[in-house]
Amino acid sequence: MNSRVLTSDEVNFMIYRYLQESGFKHSAFTFGSECNIQNCPINGSEVPPGALISFLQKGIQFLEVETRLKSKINTSDNIKYDSVFELLLPEIPKEKLFVRNIPKQNDLLLSKEVPNQQQSSNVTNSSITSSSSIPQTTTTTTTTGKTSRRKNSTATTNEKPSTTSSTTRSTSSNNTASTTNNGRPNKKQKQTAMDEEEIIPNNATNLGTTEEIIPEELVTKLKGHSHEVFICSWNPARSNVLASGSGDSTARIWELPPGEIGARAVPLNPIVLHHGDEKDGATSKDVTTLDWSGDGKKLATGSYDGKARIWTDKGELKCTLDQHRGPIFSLKWNKAGNYLLSGSVDYTAIVWDVATASVKQQFSNHSAPTLDVDWRNNTTFATCSTDKMIYVYELGKKDPLRAFAGHEDEVNAIRWNPSGTLLASCSDDFTAKIWSMDKQQCVWDFREHTKEIYTIKWSPTGPGTEYPNKNVVLASASFDATIKIWDVTYGKCLYSLTKHSDPVYSVAFSPDGKFLASGSFDRCLHIWSVADGKLVKTYNGSGSIFEVCWNSTGDKVAACFSNSITEEFNVCVLDFRY
Repeated sequence: MNSRVLTSDEVNFMIYRYLQESGFKHSAFTFGSECNIQNCPINGSEVPPGALISFLQKGIQFLEVETRLKSKINTSDNIKYDSVFELLLPEIPKEKLFVRNIPKQNDLLLSKEVPNQQQSSNVTNSSITSSSSIPQTTTTTTTTGKTSRRKNSTATTNEKPSTTSSTTRSTSSNNTASTTNNGRPNKKQKQTAMDEEEIIPNNATNLGTTEEIIPEELVTKLKGHSHEVFICSWNPARSNVLASGSGDSTARIWELPPGEIGARAVPLNPIVLHHGDEKDGATSKDVTTLDWSGDGKKLATGSYDGKARIWTDKGELKCTLDQHRGPIFSLKWNKAGNYLLSGSVDYTAIVWDVATASVKQQFSNHSAPTLDVDWRNNTTFATCSTDKMIYVYELGKKDPLRAFAGHEDEVNAIRWNPSGTLLASCSDDFTAKIWSMDKQQCVWDFREHTKEIYTIKWSPTGPGTEYPNKNVVLASASFDATIKIWDVTYGKCLYSLTKHSDPVYSVAFSPDGKFLASGSFDRCLHIWSVADGKLVKTYNGSGSIFEVCWNSTGDKVAACFSNSITEEFNVCVLDFRY
């Protein structure tokens, strides 16, 4: 019997599909173009999700069987591999063999309560380090790789963060400081969460007393998505209505019954917003971003097919905005709700006139994909890109008002402070920077993180907010597994939050600015006190977290959990009142 041989077209198509499913949108686009995937004679609808992983896993199983036969290993013996590549060795070293140990029931219960005995003595220790004395820490992980809707990084962070204080690492533009990070890798190795192992977070015993851990009965799990949930957002006018967007080509609107918690709060009939056409399937229509209008009556979604869609809060599709020639990664309403701003892989940003469902103006100064956009006011906004540049535009003007240069790698996110006087940015160059329209160079250059910074958020405090007498602070979340809270007046790090053990992909302030929620690939949702940086509550979920957000009344926190191994793609809602 002749063996079935995979053709190069089949291998290329599985790699292309794998990159799409894993969130490597840039890589999939580039790879598909180079291998001419559009002319591939393969019907994509006949290729099941996870095909490449299935082939690899079955290949590993075959190698294990082959290895046991060659090495004459008993089926009752386990082999402990440090790496799957050891299966390719001619024989298994004897030290890899060990007798199977069956733990006692009490040991199993103990291991669930205290996953890491080595750190159990630290349960009452503070979870913060002040900027004046930041100790060296070591963070490890057993995951093989991470993924998100657009950014990826390895999560092995065995190196120690720098102990240089923030007063020397955070530099004003008035001081001449080198912007070169010696020893920084040229580009992070891109891997995927589809290979993610079942793990218990390494820092689980540092979470504090049992009163701090949110029990399962107080968590509402919204199930229905069949792929990674990338984004979620609460309706600003209705604090019990939540929208979520997923790689399954749908967005969903969930209306939680008031006064209920846990399983009783699960909506019976969520509204499903389909982005795929029945005639061509739902491929390449992953919902990558979404945003509610200020009045809560309209929901805008952006997807991988390059289209923006506007829906009513009841799920009715009002219009489809089709001008971009690549996936949309960022979408924002202005405060007035008459314009929608989108940023795309096609290097451009577009301001849409919602009333006429037409392009008001398209901006094309970037030379690479646009990753994020943010309104300063109703007519002025900023964009950032993988070209390392940040542009500030005003509607009606062709040329940018400002072109901020200074980052040495992709700029992942930008945010205006509540008063619109300062713009924060974060990058793969390990830095966060503060910019002002009054000067060309950055006001502050924060250099305390030791890996890529994925996102930043301002606190809803200070001038221009409901809490004008409270100081405004900035939070940054990084692949170094830490969150840092910055004082932008004096340019120093107030707190370094170090309880996560894997990359942190999302942070969100409560509406009053008193608390900060964070979500990580270590499957932990943490809630911190902004006043002193202490960990207040935590929840250990079933998968990696892509997004966290608070509702407008500050009593609920939502988080997107995704686990490709167990195929659990849940949006979890935690009631902060209990």
